[in-house]
Amino acid sequence: MAITAAQVKELRDKSGAGMMDCKTALNENDGDMEAAMDWLRTKGIAKADKKSARTAAEGLVAVKGEGTKSAVVEVNAETDFVSRNDDFQALARGIADVAISTDGSVDAITSADMGGQTVADAITKAIATIGENMNLRRASVMEVSDGVVASYVHNAIADGLGKIGVLVALESTGDKAALEAIGRQVAMHVAATNPLAATKDDMDQEVVEREKKIFTETARESGKPDNIIEKMVEGRIRKFYEENVLMSQTFVIDGENSVEQALKNAEADVGAPIAMKGFVRFQLGEGIEKEEDDFAAEVASMAKG
Repeated sequence: MAITAAQVKELRDKSGAGMMDCKTALNENDGDMEAAMDWLRTKGIAKADKKSARTAAEGLVAVKGEGTKSAVVEVNAETDFVSRNDDFQALARGIADVAISTDGSVDAITSADMGGQTVADAITKAIATIGENMNLRRASVMEVSDGVVASYVHNAIADGLGKIGVLVALESTGDKAALEAIGRQVAMHVAATNPLAATKDDMDQEVVEREKKIFTETARESGKPDNIIEKMVEGRIRKFYEENVLMSQTFVIDGENSVEQALKNAEADVGAPIAMKGFVRFQLGEGIEKEEDDFAAEVASMAKG
């Protein structure tokens, strides 16, 4: 019998399994929904939905570079142990490989083909196989017309896989090997310092205004006159830019020059001007609220019960 899209969707909603798996299950069971559900459970695929509510804040950040274009993705799982799993590493690396041919959006990546199945279906199968909730949390793709998008992975546990992944886009008509070298150093710097913006113009003005307000209120508590307060705030905002704008930060590689000056110095080796076009920094699990188990409270509760 012909299986409709509505039937496939219904089974997907019930089981949490991938579209193709649901279609196969329905075909194998002549459209019988309950039998198809049992078929998925037998295959271990329908387990995925039971894992979906659990917090996935561990996992891996993966990078993939191809000269003028690179991608970084964050693939989450529930435990750090899974990051050592070969299948999970292959999944993260495969997703990064797919991402570089997309616009970098999660929707585009999850619907893209990966070895004859969508990335979404590959993740669902991995959930069933490995036994933990997983998801593609975020991704980014950077590209330059002429230059390099250098990458760096901090605390790498395998090639292109680790806890912090950075991309740095540099445009230049000069020597690509030399450009790649300075780009990687800047990416290492970004991993260490976590700047808020590449240049002063890129800084979110809402963040700047919030800092100004805090600095102004703090200065007023000192009882100084307004003209002095204004100068104090200007100085603190200047310091804020120096600490949080990539090009203004002190380059951690030499500890002396700003990143901007380090790039200018590198132009001698590159043989042409270098333009900073931006960066992306993904740190595993940042911004995710992790549920902390209170073991003592759990034992006390059991004792009372």
